[in-house]
Amino acid sequence: MTNTTSVPPPATAPAGPVRRAERALAPDLARGAMLLFIALANAGNFAFAGQPGLDGTPHGVQRVVNFLLATLVESRAYPVFAVMFGYGLVQLASRHRAAGADERRVLLRRNTALIGFGLVHGLLLYWGDFLGAYGIVGVIATLLLLRRGDRFHRVVLWLWGVQSVSAVVLTWQAIARARGGHAVLTNTPNPSLAAASYGRSLLDRLTEWPVHTATVIPFIVIVWLGIWAARHRVLEEPAKHRALLRVTAVVGLGIAIVGALPYALVAAGVLHADAGTVDAMARVHAITGEYGGPGYVALFGLLALRLSRARRARALLGPVTALGQRSLSGYLFQSVAWLALFAPWTLHLGGTYAATLAAVAVWAVSLVAAQAMNAREYRGPAETLLRRITYRPARRTAA
Repeated sequence: MTNTTSVPPPATAPAGPVRRAERALAPDLARGAMLLFIALANAGNFAFAGQPGLDGTPHGVQRVVNFLLATLVESRAYPVFAVMFGYGLVQLASRHRAAGADERRVLLRRNTALIGFGLVHGLLLYWGDFLGAYGIVGVIATLLLLRRGDRFHRVVLWLWGVQSVSAVVLTWQAIARARGGHAVLTNTPNPSLAAASYGRSLLDRLTEWPVHTATVIPFIVIVWLGIWAARHRVLEEPAKHRALLRVTAVVGLGIAIVGALPYALVAAGVLHADAGTVDAMARVHAITGEYGGPGYVALFGLLALRLSRARRARALLGPVTALGQRSLSGYLFQSVAWLALFAPWTLHLGGTYAATLAAVAVWAVSLVAAQAMNAREYRGPAETLLRRITYRPARRTAA
């Protein structure tokens, strides 16, 4: 008889980080550009030590700034990243599955690491952190959504339909109950941003961050829409989905802008109403802002399609794309900058103009830094750390 020994098959390593040549243009372009909107929103939050970070009694150019921020930025930037997060989950899962790896194991490790990033960011730098919530939603999506079939994922389209009906009802109620008055926008205080010392702000964030994280987890419905879009390769094949992108851009941004107008006019000091009416307008502003997510993403999908035939324009937007590839580092860099510029125990800048100029300047600096890292083929400090946590243990197991 022949003595045979069974040898177990080698463990399959995950596919590893996405190489630059494999990346679709639209997601990186969207992330890089929308980091400016995130900067504008968060800088205002720091400058006024509260939300929405707008001056309730604007004058002169402040009126214009308030109107634009309320119409295009406030509650309209974070949904873009939620859509892109869901889209990225499917892309990562597909790559690892194609490589023969257990995509769930890799994604669970990555999203658990994001929760850790969010904990550190939320406690040490900024209470309004979204990374922890992304991590939690990523774990839920990995376990409950990613391996489902197309029929199941159509549910998210129905959920958005129900939300659209809710938005119409809220709008009708706001109009029907509208009353004139002299109420102005008031910033809901965030104690950690007004704290007189870093130690005091740290103690405040111990309670602020968990509450904020819990309240934003319902954006899983926006993430789920990104999952649906990724399953249909909408951004990888924009030419094939041109009609869908056009309709989504027009309808999504149309709802987001029209829904924001009453609140934006109050923010600009043009429309005068009582406190109840302003609150109703704020609710309409918030729910319609979610449509800015798919609307902006679709717009960047169309822009990427146009840039595919315009090499010169694509080269000019190279720094924006480079920042999009390093959006985690760019996001964390912003929070460090806001502490240095706006905290009462540092430079203590404040007001609309300081917030707006600081947001643009910090975003511009991050563009330069991202382009420099791109030239050296360096992924970025936060991205490098996240990838080490995500991939290294699996590689050791495979070895």
